[in-house]
Formats: sequence, C-alpha cells, structure tokens
Amino acid sequence: MTTSNSLAWIIAVPFFAAAVLPMVRRLGKAWVLPTALIGSGAALIFALYAAAIVVGSGEPVRHELGGWEPPWGIELRMDHLSAVMTVLIASLSFLVLVFGRGGMEKRLEGRSHFYYSMYMLFTVGLFGMVLTHDLFNLYVFLEVSSLAGYSLIAVGERASPFAAFRYLILGTLGALLFLLGLGYLYAITGTLNFIDVAERLAPLGDSRAALVALALMLTGFGIKAALFPLHAWLPDSYAYASNLTVAFMAAVGTKVGAYGIFRVLFTIYETGNLQFHMPVVQIMGILAAIAILAGSILAMAQSDLKRMLAYSSVSQIGYVLLGFSMLNANGIMGGVLHIVNHAFMKCCLFLVVGAMMAQVGHRDIRRLSGMGRKMPWVMAAFSLAAISMIGLPPTAGFFSKWYLILGAVDAGSWIFVAVILVSSLLNAAYFFRVLERVYLKREDPAEAALETAVATTSATPVSGSSALAVQPEEALEVREEEAPRPWLGPGTLPATMLAPIGITAISLLALGLGSAWLVENVLRFIVPGGL
Repeated sequence: MTTSNSLAWIIAVPFFAAAVLPMVRRLGKAWVLPTALIGSGAALIFALYAAAIVVGSGEPVRHELGGWEPPWGIELRMDHLSAVMTVLIASLSFLVLVFGRGGMEKRLEGRSHFYYSMYMLFTVGLFGMVLTHDLFNLYVFLEVSSLAGYSLIAVGERASPFAAFRYLILGTLGALLFLLGLGYLYAITGTLNFIDVAERLAPLGDSRAALVALALMLTGFGIKAALFPLHAWLPDSYAYASNLTVAFMAAVGTKVGAYGIFRVLFTIYETGNLQFHMPVVQIMGILAAIAILAGSILAMAQSDLKRMLAYSSVSQIGYVLLGFSMLNANGIMGGVLHIVNHAFMKCCLFLVVGAMMAQVGHRDIRRLSGMGRKMPWVMAAFSLAAISMIGLPPTAGFFSKWYLILGAVDAGSWIFVAVILVSSLLNAAYFFRVLERVYLKREDPAEAALETAVATTSATPVSGSSALAVQPEEALEVREEEAPRPWLGPGTLPATMLAPIGITAISLLALGLGSAWLVENVLRFIVPGGL
C-alpha cells in the first residue's frame, strides 16, 4: 500500500487558507478571493495527484498522522471511492469560487473574507469526512463541515437565519445520533479504526448493540443526506442561501452524507454482517423510493426556481440510497455514479440560477418568458443539465439511472424499477415546464405586470406585525427578490461566471460518454467483495 503526504496536504492547505483570510483582508479586499482560489486550487492538485496514484496502482493510498500506526494513531486513507469524492469536492469547490468573482452578492463584498473563510472550513470538513479512516474523526469533520455550513446559509437572503437555525437543530440531532452509534460500536469492539471495527464486528453476528449502532448511524447520516422524511432542513436552506453557497452545498453537501452511509454499510458492517441487519437496509430502501417520488411531486408545485431545485435534490439523493439498499454490484455502481453525475448537474443548475439573478434580478418561473433569447448560452447549459436530470442519453443522468434499473432487476425489485421510471416522467414534467416558459412562451408585458403586482401585494406585511413573523414563505421569497435591484446590470455576464457554467454543462456530456471508462477503471473497485 502506497504512503503519501498528499492526503494531509489536501486538508491542510484549505485549512491554512481559512485561517489567513481575515489577515489577508488587511492587505486589501482584492486579495481575498485569490487567496481562497489558491487554497482550493492547491487542494485540487493534491487530490488529482493522490487519485492518479490510486487509479494507476489499483491500491489505496494512506498517511499516518504523527507517525503513529493505526489503530492507535489516526489514519488518512484514499481508496477508489474516496478518490472519486475528493476530486469531486475539490473540483466543484474551485469552480464555484471562480464563479464567485462575478457572482458574489453585493451585500457580502465588505465581509467576503469571513464568508470565504467559512467556505474553506466547509471544504476542509468535507475533505476530512471522505479521507479519514477513523470513526471519531469522521464525527469531528462532520461537525466542522456542519458548523461552517450553518454560517454559510445564515448570510444569505433575509429569511436565511431562520433556515440556518432549523438546519442547526436537525444537523445537531443527526451528529448526536451518529455519535451515539459510534459509542455503541466502541463499547462492543474497543476500537474506532474502520478496518479494526469491521474485523471485530464480524464475529458478533446478530448483536443487538450492533443493530442499534447501525440504525443510529444511518439515521444521523440520513439527516445529513436529507433522506425523506429527514429532509425538512433542506428546502429553506437551499432557497434562501446565497447563490455561491447553494451551488457548492447542493452539489456535494448531501453527497458526503450518502458517502457516510456507504462507509457504515459496506466498510464497517461489510456484506456478510449486513445479512443479520437486513430490516434496517430494507427500511432505508423504502424511504429512498418514497423520497424519489415525494421530492419530484413537491418540485412540481413550486414557482420559485431555487425551491424547485431544492425539492429535486431530495428526490435525487433517493436514487443514490436506493442503489445502496439493493446490495448488488449494479445498484451500488449506479448509486456512486449518480453521486458524481448529480453533483455536476445540480452545481450547473444553481450556477445558472445565480447568473439569472445577477442578470434579471429574480428566479420566478412564471416570469422566465423569453429568457432563452436574453441569455442563450446560459439557458442552453440549463437545458443540458435539465435533460441530464430527466435521464435522456447521451447525458450523464441516463447512465446512472440505467445502472440503478439493472440493480433493481438483479434484486428482483420491480417496484423500484417502476419508481425510477415514474420519477423520470415527473422530472420531465417540472423541467419541461421551465423550458417551455424559457423558449416557447413569448413575454407578455401585461401578464408580467399583473404577476408583479400580485407578488408585491402578497408580500405586503400585515399591519402591526413583523413582516418576517407573519408572511408566508412564498411572500418572503418574492419580497426578497423585488426589494433589491440586480447589482450586476443587464450587460453581458463576465467570463468568470460563464466559464464554470460551461464547464459543468460540458462535463455532463463527458461523464455520459465516458461512463464506461469510469465504471471499468474506478467504480468496479468500489463494489464490496461478495456482491
């Protein structure tokens, strides 16, 4: 097994950038974003270097912190799954930061050093979660990413502090459940290293303590992944967070929760041991199927584009966990492939929403008529991402859904096949509704004026009451969008905003056309033995 210091540098570089950003601000605000970009870019280089070693050698890369061997010391390890997740986090973190040069909200400009410092800490937490090979340090990095995530959401729109508080309550509950679960495992195994726990857990068979630990940890990570019905924190968080926050968090935040579920199921409990705890896995599969349908139906009911995409994320994470619950090779490969595909799809979609808000000052689906002529290239990227979300070839979304269907057939779960097919039709319904408005429906000035008047009237606060206390969520969204005017202006969007949108959109075609290579050289090594 190869040893490399690059694993430590992946975490250390963005952590150092987060620490120095408040001091860099004293040199001038022009230095803030370049410092964050350097930290994120360096982490991407180290991640690509370590991932190339893993893929080239076919063996994991490890690093022992302080020279202490596990299980006494803390071990960082990158296998094929960790390589996929680390490169995914690093690349999208860098692209969203590039987008931030032109897309940073004006109200954050004076405090950008604090914002980017939290952004880098959030990235550090995600890196740590996918690289650590120790249960307690997994919990530590989970808390780092969560605390930074609460801060990032809180500096969004006017209602964002309420969304952040709700996320804090549920996120803290999830972390507590995971901590209790690892406490049970430590009590019955006496160790926290992934491999050691798996080896000592196997002889215990159908231990009730092991079953309780599994249920607690899956529930904790289920909250992090926004698995239905544990998703209550997600819609408001995504709808009210700043465009930079949601573009990155929606792309990789819930995926790291799904990664944690994978590690619990297939690294710690292993395939043979899971046979004793099948009811827990089956319940997760049922909830995932419900999430796929419920998220799609709720997305159809939204008129706010960001909120529609938020409920869509609830549905899409269901695909990932549904694949894991099938306990076969095709299902697991489909779930991991959908993690990658959905990360790029959702990042592209939310970057388009950010560009749209910078250009026209709103994200109301009812007022998108003629947007295809106003922003042709941006809306072309949106269309490509939407087609991929539906699952049409040759885009990336088709291939991950194909493997999921194969996995459902292998498992004999025809109801899951039906769920995947029906959900694709629902995806088509709410995305084609947007595309119809963008490309086919001409802008009607009278209709737009009427909709604006209705939105403004509905946003009027009740006399004698606090506006934020009594207004419904829909009114809050419209009021937030109607009050400030777009600060970027109606001119051409800068290249720093267009480039990340274009790269993420083109990546969907590249991932689709290159899915065979990805499966053959990476994903097949992720499948646990015995499946």
